[in-house]
Amino acid sequence: MAAAGLAVALAAGVGAIGLFGRDTGTDPAGGAQADADATGPAGPLPLVSIPAPESDSDACRRMLEAVPDRLTSSGEQLQRRELAEPAPPATAAWGQDSPVVLRCGLDRPPELKRTSTLRQINEVQWLHVPDEAGPSATWYVVDRPVFLALTVPEGTGTGPLQRISDLADETMKQVSPTF
Repeated sequence: MAAAGLAVALAAGVGAIGLFGRDTGTDPAGGAQADADATGPAGPLPLVSIPAPESDSDACRRMLEAVPDRLTSSGEQLQRRELAEPAPPATAAWGQDSPVVLRCGLDRPPELKRTSTLRQINEVQWLHVPDEAGPSATWYVVDRPVFLALTVPEGTGTGPLQRISDLADETMKQVSPTF
């Protein structure tokens, strides 16, 4: 239930950004200006705040300090976005129109059960939760001392999951998932 709410809130925020937060200039062919795409994001990204009781933990602090300025997704470089104030704690985002969003210190996802199918990516176990309300999915790191959520838009390559897996493995000790 909370994961579905997170996905809906993220989808709504991303949709609002797409409608109201983008550069409205167009080229003669009707597309977005090439300069805006080439130079990076058009401005601070507004995100909905969600409960993250462990966001001030040492594990989240180390994780957020380690996140890169760019993530690679299907060969495209996604630049890290500045977050609009008030920014949710322990959160980072990359990309423009449909950003990739990382949150740290969340509550245990309610979809995490003993019967859940977990996927291992670069030594880290993830729970995949598709977004029923939109074209994205949220992946939860479930084998570290705090829960991480990586929300990725449809069509995002595996690069962000692999990179965040590596960072989680480097910055946090592995623990058994709690159900």
